[in-house]
Amino acid sequence: MTDTQFKPVLLALPSLTPSLALETHDIVVGPEAPEAHVTQKYTNTIIGRYANRVPVATHKVERHGFTGEVTPQGNQSERVSLHGGPVGYDSLPWEQLTTPPTLFSKAELSHFHDSHAIFRLVSPDGEQGYPGTLTMEVLVALLPPKTTSSTTSDMGSLIYVYRAKVDKDVTPINLTQHWGFNLDASLKEHQGADVKGHVLKMKADRIASLDEDGLHHNSYISVAEAPVHDHTKGKKIGDLYPYDARAGGYDDYYVFSERQVVIPKRVPVKSLEDESFDLVGKIIASKVTNPLVELSSETSGLAVAFDSNQSGAMFYTNTGARLEKGARKKIHGGSGITDHGDGYAPGTAAFLEFHDVLAAFLKPENKDGDDTLLTKDELYNNYVRCDVTFVAPRK
Repeated sequence: MTDTQFKPVLLALPSLTPSLALETHDIVVGPEAPEAHVTQKYTNTIIGRYANRVPVATHKVERHGFTGEVTPQGNQSERVSLHGGPVGYDSLPWEQLTTPPTLFSKAELSHFHDSHAIFRLVSPDGEQGYPGTLTMEVLVALLPPKTTSSTTSDMGSLIYVYRAKVDKDVTPINLTQHWGFNLDASLKEHQGADVKGHVLKMKADRIASLDEDGLHHNSYISVAEAPVHDHTKGKKIGDLYPYDARAGGYDDYYVFSERQVVIPKRVPVKSLEDESFDLVGKIIASKVTNPLVELSSETSGLAVAFDSNQSGAMFYTNTGARLEKGARKKIHGGSGITDHGDGYAPGTAAFLEFHDVLAAFLKPENKDGDDTLLTKDELYNNYVRCDVTFVAPRK
């Protein structure tokens, strides 16, 4: 994130640091300096205009009678546009608002005092091949602990709420936070350790079938038929670890099992005319008691539980990381210096990126439904909530 005293850099999460007694844990990986997120790509930054991979071509899009064309630009390869293209939203400076936002109501803002910030980015028509001028505002807020039992300490919560509107016709949009977690990284005896001992539980019944470049085949694989991907009951990440997979680890999109989504992904943009309009209140009303995804470590005793209105999550085990590249935070045992030889190794983080299905606007069966398209009369509304808890490790 940014601070008004400094030059805005990126909409990133430089750290997430619950404190336990005299020890502070930073549970997200990344460089020491916020500005280093520019070169240490896709590390806790926002991703857009379109997350994940889209085939490079000119695609006609249509939703509710509004039509347009999108021409994603290749950056992973000539065939694949990754995370919005060569200059995605992860690379652009966002403005921290000091004036009232335009995409959140007064009722929604009334829930917060000093524990939140709102950031804005305006993406011009045609940027990276995407149609329409897209105005985005992202609410980032910290929530205090609510309940603590005799065994579990509530460490508080973090929420992201992504809003957007487009000025003409229709555009694809699929935003996410590309954040990577290691719940043990700040423990002195575990600095540099991987996350294979972390337990991941995910309410997902299938994964997207991907080709050699990570593009979606428009088919799915049941996790019941692929035990390596079956996290429904919770399993250690290192159990059945896919060393021989396309990515040499996990780099897969999991589709959540069918459920009732209470908070809509789009609402009429005119809803903002009503000062009592409030979707944020529902997000912060109660703790995540039935998480879509939960990541925990018996070693540190920390756990993070997630809720979202998105269709699934990309699970990636930092397989592209290299010790000689990038920087590792000092609190994680690194020097904090870029390309100093003590960066993060593959497998040292669990990235959990909540977003809708890959290139959903290319699938005819999604027409006018969950198609990741936004029309000029709609307001995009995407959220993720992360609750942090602690249970004292067994000695």
